[in-house]
Amino acid sequence: MIRPRRSLLFMPGSNARALEKARNLPADGIILDLEDSVAPDAKAMARDQIAAAVAAGGFGKREILIRVNALDSPWWIDDVSMAGKVRPDGILVPKISSVEDLTAIANRLSDINADLSIRVWAMIETARAVLHAEELAAASRDSETRLAGFVFGPNDISRETRIRMQPGRATMLPMITHCILATRAYGLEILDGPYSDFSNFNGFGQECTQARDLGFDGKTLIHPGQIEACNAIFTPPAEEVALARKIIAAFERPENASRGAISLDGQMVERLHADMARRTIAIADAITAMGRP
Repeated sequence: MIRPRRSLLFMPGSNARALEKARNLPADGIILDLEDSVAPDAKAMARDQIAAAVAAGGFGKREILIRVNALDSPWWIDDVSMAGKVRPDGILVPKISSVEDLTAIANRLSDINADLSIRVWAMIETARAVLHAEELAAASRDSETRLAGFVFGPNDISRETRIRMQPGRATMLPMITHCILATRAYGLEILDGPYSDFSNFNGFGQECTQARDLGFDGKTLIHPGQIEACNAIFTPPAEEVALARKIIAAFERPENASRGAISLDGQMVERLHADMARRTIAIADAITAMGRP
């Protein structure tokens, strides 16, 4: 089943007001955060608040992920244990760098008999993770890892590698495309990292457009004001959906049933274009079913 992931908004687990507000925001998903946005002395309180918020429900069709603390922290075991009990849609794990990291998460979820519906998302934030992106993605062949996809983390990568973040991200494009190729090779999803300058609407829009064109499934966000633009950019345009429906209809005609390629409006259209059209239609229909623009 295709699920829209145009916009996933980080919300600090230590902010009860933000957790309540998340239930009414037009994001496709909410990432309830225990890591960067939560101070060390607030970790336990944030964990309790997130557990209560997920248990209370009310998030509608929004996908709910819980970002736990990294495996080199003293909090991750308690974080994963809580998440496994309250059953979010997924767990987002920062600074995953090896298959052993994925195995550690899988083992903990198994130890507490966490529901199999809970998926794991790996944040690609280190040089080692980028270098081993294909190996990490390949781990999804083992169903026990529960791996659903990657979230690319440009800020941490920049900090670790000293590769500067520049407008247009030319310095990071090789790493980005490498990670995208790894996910596609194994049928996984991949989300772009956040754009920090939330007051720069033009820059944000340009980065969303770039992310869409590079092949990201959506973008993680740090401010509610970014949701509307992000959704609009990652939503297939009406004319694109109309063309997709036209392609499918053309291939469904009896005279085209055995053809690998046909002429449509003066252009050659192949079966691969029909496959792409079906995905476009599926995404558009799923967005409509969510009842939000």
